Amino acid sequence: MTGSVPQILVSVSPGERRTALLRDGVLEEAWVERPARPDGVGDLHLGRVTARVPALSGVFVALADGESGFLPDAQGGAGLSEGDHRPVRVLRAAQGGKGPRLDTKVPDGLPRAGPVRLLARGPTAPLRLARAYPQATLRCDDGREVAALRAALDPSRPVLLPGPAFDDATEAAFDALASPEVPLPGGGRLLIHPTPALVAIDVDSGSAAGRGEGAHRRLNEAALAEAARQIRLRRLAGPILIDLAGMAATARAGFLPALRAAARPDPLLRILGTTALGLIETVRTRVHPPLHEVLGFPPSPLTQGLAALRRAGREAAARPGARLALRAHPHVLAALRALSGALEEAGNALALRPDPALAPGQEVIEDAA
Repeated sequence: MTGSVPQILVSVSPGERRTALLRDGVLEEAWVERPARPDGVGDLHLGRVTARVPALSGVFVALADGESGFLPDAQGGAGLSEGDHRPVRVLRAAQGGKGPRLDTKVPDGLPRAGPVRLLARGPTAPLRLARAYPQATLRCDDGREVAALRAALDPSRPVLLPGPAFDDATEAAFDALASPEVPLPGGGRLLIHPTPALVAIDVDSGSAAGRGEGAHRRLNEAALAEAARQIRLRRLAGPILIDLAGMAATARAGFLPALRAAARPDPLLRILGTTALGLIETVRTRVHPPLHEVLGFPPSPLTQGLAALRRAGREAAARPGARLALRAHPHVLAALRALSGALEEAGNALALRPDPALAPGQEVIEDAA
């Protein structure tokens, strides 16, 4: 990509780390991590082969914390037998009951014997982006995070900010990624529907396109450009079908070159063609979990609770010494208690008040007195 120097912004709050890559003020990558529940990609384990599966051309490998991953023969599993120990790397995150995908591309000198254990965690999103974009500025609002980044990078590069890393526009852009609706310039919208089998993206013209073929063509061109961007931002994966607005099925293949051009910045996305019904068929390789799995679809009680903790933190910063309370549905408070460290990082001064009358998403920050 060309353009101005990109910015990496890292916002740390209780239980969560959010990382934005922006260029000219436009969000290009968005990451939401819960450090207590890492997705495991890049982790190094000393694993033990538990079974060979000839039908799958690979072996199952026991990992730390009772997990089991799959090591294909082509990625280093060839020649291994049950009971063998090997250092392995997590190549793709676990998915829907399937363990992580593994390979053996690990640094030299790792142990090859002993108990199954975690050897090292994979890089965080800020570190991955900093390495992928060496010219990008890197700014963060948390001292411990900055210290960790300085230990792994040029120490002069990460900058500690005196206030929040995200401005209102970046916060709004992250909030929008939790919604299935994406407004389009000039009217119309994308409707994004993840399912266990595939992701469906519908181009809804509403009253924006009018009835002319030229109007529908302009709408669909804008929709495909935004669809490619949303697929990357949300890390949608697996089969993805796009239903354009208005055009005859036989005419839709003409939009494929524009979609391929829009998808060029995303090496994980492949444009396959159109189906007999005129749906545009794409597939994207899964590495990290999609955002809707992290956030929930709709946003989970944990996601709503962590957002409330961010609001409480801003309120506490604006009113030093104030005693605050979080009033929320019991499911939200239970989700926060279950995420190790989240409430501790929020501080003991925040009182918790269960209120079954408040649905998740209706949390209230109020005075504790």
